[in-house]
Amino acid sequence: MAVSPNRSNRRDLTVGPIGPTLLAFALPTLASNILQSLNGSINSIWVGRFLGEGALAATSNANIIMFLMFSAVFGFGMAATILIGQSVGRHDIEAARRAFGSAVGLVVGGAVVIAVVGWLFAPQILRLLATPGEAQGLARDYLRVIFLGLPFSMLGVLIQMSLRGTGDSLTPLWFMGLSVAIDSGFNPLLIDGIGPFPKMGIAGSATATLIAGVVSSAGLLIYVYWRDLPIRLRGAEVRYLIPEPALVKTILAKGLPMGAQMLVMSTAGLTMVGLVNRLGVETAAAYAVSQQLWTYIQMPAMAIGVAVSSMAAQNIGAGKWDRVGAITRSGLIYNTVIVLVVITAIILFDRPIMALFVGAESPAIPIARHIQLIASWTFVMFGATMVLFSTVRANGATVPPLVILAIAFYPVRLGFAIEGQRWIGSDALWLAFPIGSVVSLVLATLYYRYGHWREQVLVVPPEHPSEPEEHAHADGEPAGRLHPTG
Repeated sequence: MAVSPNRSNRRDLTVGPIGPTLLAFALPTLASNILQSLNGSINSIWVGRFLGEGALAATSNANIIMFLMFSAVFGFGMAATILIGQSVGRHDIEAARRAFGSAVGLVVGGAVVIAVVGWLFAPQILRLLATPGEAQGLARDYLRVIFLGLPFSMLGVLIQMSLRGTGDSLTPLWFMGLSVAIDSGFNPLLIDGIGPFPKMGIAGSATATLIAGVVSSAGLLIYVYWRDLPIRLRGAEVRYLIPEPALVKTILAKGLPMGAQMLVMSTAGLTMVGLVNRLGVETAAAYAVSQQLWTYIQMPAMAIGVAVSSMAAQNIGAGKWDRVGAITRSGLIYNTVIVLVVITAIILFDRPIMALFVGAESPAIPIARHIQLIASWTFVMFGATMVLFSTVRANGATVPPLVILAIAFYPVRLGFAIEGQRWIGSDALWLAFPIGSVVSLVLATLYYRYGHWREQVLVVPPEHPSEPEEHAHADGEPAGRLHPTG
């Protein structure tokens, strides 16, 4: 049964004005992203201040490993979110719970295994990453504690993503705030042994993250059951935590390409860093400052993409294809306006902002300002591409966006950055960003307009294979009628 609106923060994304609903859904997601980024920055400050550069390098190396873990969970979580969103749009809450249960069983069960293996082989993993010798011991201590908290972190991420699939973006914000407050608050206390707390060094920073993950995940679970939200599992429904083969197949098939998209972007980013490093320390510092600013520029685009995906999934599930097109248009408009405002503000006030990172008199600032003028506008096109991808992924089209990104990032962006230096020097690296984004936006637009993504059928399969599909979705329309003809 559905939860009444007065008992939760859940929105019915299939009714009401599209623009205001999209914006109201996206803003809490944007705030969550900002909090998460600020938390990482604050923790880095604590580690660097109390333990020095070696410890900071250790956490950086350990975080690379965790990013790879969360890339996979992002894909599986997005796949579950799409299934949940479409099921909620059909008013088929049982299907939503089955999708959530299988995702939790698959991801958290896998996280437990990874946590054990990771704890045992942390030193070997760090050596494979070529972690500097002086940082390996610190990185090992940090990474082992982080691995212990991995199942709780994964559970929390899945619950937050699933709640967004049901139309609730506000609850994840509150619990992200709780996690950030605990993590950043306990970091200095446990690192330096302030007051009654033990002095744990770098392990204290990881322990603060562990405590935050456990408390926020437990709090989310309690809230889900207290509010009787759609993804809660009771009684016989607990069996949904045992992953169903058919659902696992769907989650893997749709989730792996989405996780791979994260890897494509991150590996392309690392390759670009290598190219920039060859231009000298000042240019490398300028690029690092630019990346810090780009993190905040792309946040609105990512938040709007999440909102578009959740809204589109519910409306596809409800068979309201006219609203799907309107959601996409609203997402494109909001993305363009908001990202342009952010970029303009940063360019107008770039010098004092950059001085926070490298000092007002740093020779890196003029280089960073030059990079911003050339490359920052790429995020308008990046955001538009993410909106189009979010819409097509809402109906299960995950491989084409992966292929488009791979083309835009590798042969186009990196190819131009490498070959273009022969003709126009270092500016080729910065021009590679808008050129790659133009290609990805054109290809995404062509696929959105002419691709066959609307013809797919993405539903939670019946729990019993012999069960007729109409019975499996008795509360909504038969799945075959939810897609446009022709």
